[in-house]
Amino acid sequence: MIFALIGIILGVALGFLLPITYPPGYSLYISVAILAALDSVFGAFRASLEEKFDIEIFVSGFFGNTILAVALAYIGDRLGVPLYYAAIFAFGGRLFQNLAVIRRIAIHRLRVARGSIKASHKKQNK
Repeated sequence: MIFALIGIILGVALGFLLPITYPPGYSLYISVAILAALDSVFGAFRASLEEKFDIEIFVSGFFGNTILAVALAYIGDRLGVPLYYAAIFAFGGRLFQNLAVIRRIAIHRLRVARGSIKASHKKQNK
């Protein structure tokens, strides 16, 4: 987990420090790719909290979802049909769903740590 946090911090720092620009025409593709990548990251964080994390599933989902989202946006752009909406709805919905589960797990663990809920009830609430 510490390596993930270090990677995130380094990635954000490099993103702000390096003067990388892209043409405005690519903004749709980049935004959809970032949404798909964030969905994979939140899914991995959720799986980690549930102790079900698998690096192969994360890596394949991260790149597979990102490539699929960009491909949908590109094909839709060529056809004149906004196919990127499919990626926005799918990945955006899952992103919020994963965030809701992460929030519930965090609140439950906080309550267990405070003694509001006994640890034996942990399995019943899931």
